[in-house]
Amino acid sequence: MRIAETVTFGGSGLDRAGHLRADAQAQTRLRATGAFLPLWRGKPLVGDQDALCWVPEGHPVLQQADTIVFLGLDDGTPRFAADISAWTPAEGAEVQGTGFFDASTQSHPSLPEAFRFVELRGAMTRLSRRDAELAATARAVLQWHVSHRFCSRCGQPSQVSNAGWQRGCAACGGQHFPRTDPVVIMLITHGNRALMGRSPGWPEGMFSCLAGFVEPGETIEAAVRREVLEESGILVGEVRYLSSQPWPFPANLMIGCHGIAESTTITLDPAELEDAIWVTREEMVDVMAGQHPHILPARKGAIAHFLIQNWLADRLD
Repeated sequence: MRIAETVTFGGSGLDRAGHLRADAQAQTRLRATGAFLPLWRGKPLVGDQDALCWVPEGHPVLQQADTIVFLGLDDGTPRFAADISAWTPAEGAEVQGTGFFDASTQSHPSLPEAFRFVELRGAMTRLSRRDAELAATARAVLQWHVSHRFCSRCGQPSQVSNAGWQRGCAACGGQHFPRTDPVVIMLITHGNRALMGRSPGWPEGMFSCLAGFVEPGETIEAAVRREVLEESGILVGEVRYLSSQPWPFPANLMIGCHGIAESTTITLDPAELEDAIWVTREEMVDVMAGQHPHILPARKGAIAHFLIQNWLADRLD
């Protein structure tokens, strides 16, 4: 797919400078001239110009920073991410999310009021390509540290190393690295129709492409066929890869594919899907325009929206 990397969080050409991660002296120099992105409970700091907000080393907002990760060189500028989740916002600024999306924002007393910690799902389409990649990387790696503080080999506490890209266990010598879980997400079509599904608990009217985790010992194509069959009872034949998207909620690589259905009768697995439907191309035009009476468009910025939009535009090549 010639426009594969234009998907949100797609490659912006960031120099991750991996060769500098294990160089302690270089890291000290880079921190002195670098810029730090604070994140609070996975929320990046964003300004009123829809850009990430950066602070220098030693800024008061970093006083409660737990883990710091070197993100790379952004046109020569060293970029770091800092987890300040230990900070407690002022009363009344608590998280107000429902579990699916947190629309609340928080401000820090040492920063301008316009600088707010915001849900990345809501801000991702307004950020530049570079900012989106930096924010996605920061969120994914910092959240990995939160959930992997103990060695998976012996259970003892592990320590951050390699500029935030590794954890080491002093007890058993185990070395652990940030994980990314592969997920297939597939636009399944049959003639002029596309298969859409909705998971239990989703907002009313929300449908999207079917998706599922790749299992050990499984190819991408096999995962597409298995997941669609398990969830909807639809048999899939030809499968081809289209595009991928880092999805830092918490740390997935969404592998976008197009599959051709060989059957059309839907048999739901209620544990996986609440509903599944075939949507014609004409209906989908109304869906994506927000004009369908019963179906909401896929979230902008998500790869499902990207795949559907390009199917309608005949750009799945």
